[in-house]
Amino acid sequence: MNERDLVLLAQKGDIKSFCVLYDSYKKKLYNYAYYKLGNQSDAEDVVQDCVLTAFEKIYKLKKPEAFQAWIFKILYYGCMTAIKAQIKQRETADIDDYQNILSYDNDSVIESEELKEALDILKEEEKNIVLLSVIGGLKSKEIAKITGLSAGNVRQKLSRSLAKMKKYLTD
Repeated sequence: MNERDLVLLAQKGDIKSFCVLYDSYKKKLYNYAYYKLGNQSDAEDVVQDCVLTAFEKIYKLKKPEAFQAWIFKILYYGCMTAIKAQIKQRETADIDDYQNILSYDNDSVIESEELKEALDILKEEEKNIVLLSVIGGLKSKEIAKITGLSAGNVRQKLSRSLAKMKKYLTD
């Protein structure tokens, strides 16, 4: 069964179809949130909230073929909210109680510290574009709708950002 059919069934309340959709995106969603937020716990929380929101609101999705862009848009805004919460927490945390929030799975190649460092050299907008493209698998037009940029500008920024990361990783 293709994704469009799964979305249509999920919109009619078929939980199994929604679970199949989730299974096909869960790793990409987590990886995007992990690199955006910098720690495993926040990434898991934001993905969980994203999936719950998607499940509750899937009936509002007008174009079933836009499911991927739609769920990543939900995740994108969830990450923005989590970043604001992280900033507020850092501002109010007692320095003695504050522990390193970076945590990662040493066995996972996708969560390598080197790749995280390469992403960290990018400006926030560039990082968003790279994550939505590489991790999310979104096209430039879909990223443009999320970020408010033109598709051409997204392609240009993606190309430059990937070149920056490549230079950082090879130097």
